[in-house]
Amino acid sequence: MYKYFPHTPDDIQQMLAVAGVASLDDLYAEIPDELKLHRQLNIPSEKSEMEVRQIIETMAADNKRLVCLAGAGVYDHYSPSLVSYLAARSEFSTSYTPYQAEISQGTLQYIFEYQTMMAELTGLDVSNASMYDGTTATAEAMMMCVAAAKKRNRVLISSTFASNVLNVVRTYAGYHGVDLVEVPAKDGVMDREAALALVAQDNVAGLIVAQPNRYGLIEDFTGLAEACHAHKALLAVNTMASALGVLKSPGEWGADIACGDAQSLGIPMSYGGPYIGYLCTTNALIRKMPGRLVGATTDAEGRRAFVLTMQAREQHIRREKATSNICTAQGVMCFYVACYLSLMGKRGLREVNEQSYAAAHYLHDALVGSGRAEDVFPGVAFLNEFTVRIPGARQVREKALALGYLLGVETEGMDDCLTIACTEKTGKQEIDDLLSNL
Repeated sequence: MYKYFPHTPDDIQQMLAVAGVASLDDLYAEIPDELKLHRQLNIPSEKSEMEVRQIIETMAADNKRLVCLAGAGVYDHYSPSLVSYLAARSEFSTSYTPYQAEISQGTLQYIFEYQTMMAELTGLDVSNASMYDGTTATAEAMMMCVAAAKKRNRVLISSTFASNVLNVVRTYAGYHGVDLVEVPAKDGVMDREAALALVAQDNVAGLIVAQPNRYGLIEDFTGLAEACHAHKALLAVNTMASALGVLKSPGEWGADIACGDAQSLGIPMSYGGPYIGYLCTTNALIRKMPGRLVGATTDAEGRRAFVLTMQAREQHIRREKATSNICTAQGVMCFYVACYLSLMGKRGLREVNEQSYAAAHYLHDALVGSGRAEDVFPGVAFLNEFTVRIPGARQVREKALALGYLLGVETEGMDDCLTIACTEKTGKQEIDDLLSNL
């Protein structure tokens, strides 16, 4: 079965007739002549499927497959083969946004299941579906804080976020008139006293914190939500989604909003995307939450059915009055996450984190214990990602690359430091081989 049929000359003539023009040149007559190319596009002639496959396979053979020990927001987790198989089934795909519920039940159902699981993971009442990635989800959390506060436009954000998150949030803030204040770090975690002092000024709409943070460290938010609420501010917690299987959830911290990237829940790294940003909140803030929301109901015959709810279709074209200008849900990625979580279950997700934890701590202890590296933040807990100082870190990383290992990422603003991550795919033998040859 072909997924794409090119237009025949007859098809083109019929469309031109409907448009009331005689040729394709007439169709583009309003375009100034100096802007036209006046030559054929420099693309190869048509090829068979077999030839195309051979070209792509040749290109793919140039790629060097590495053992990934890098994280910084994107993690090399295992995704069961059943996930991609099910995602290709026609009942779970639609060519357009599922406004027409009668022809989109498969799509609406997996979005509903995704929302249910994300709400349970985060400990909050409701999840949307969904944001582009974790950076935009964090920026939308900022906008929710301002929308809920009405007369306050100051939002605090921990400087322990990765720079890509901070840069996106800064961009949103700059174009929406938000007074974004970055709370400094102290010993690798957010300076709690500085944050509380700013919140106590009674002009803050919300505080956004990272868990784990850019260095892989697990932060303690005990009492933070109570302090924010006492001064009429909201608390938003950004968490790497997979870690929610073992860490205290945003709901347990008393947060009003949970946000972050769900790539770690079964979505392949795929050269940088597509990923999916999750955004969850309480029932009190549901009207301030952007993105689509699917609800369960019954049809005229009493059968279970799913529909878009709580928002009119026109919400997504209201320009500056809309809750968000993100109008495209990462639908297929919602399915990946829902399918992955269904297959893994609570026990499987916990096991993924336990194995990732064990691998990261084994590598960390081997590096520090051998004298190859120095622990930058001793005594602070981490899950599957850590930061160490290695003399000549860049050269060491290049040597590891030659051995077939992507050894972490260079830690921004810290000389000779690498932030290294492990997952359940990181084997002890691979770590031992790296250390013996490094």
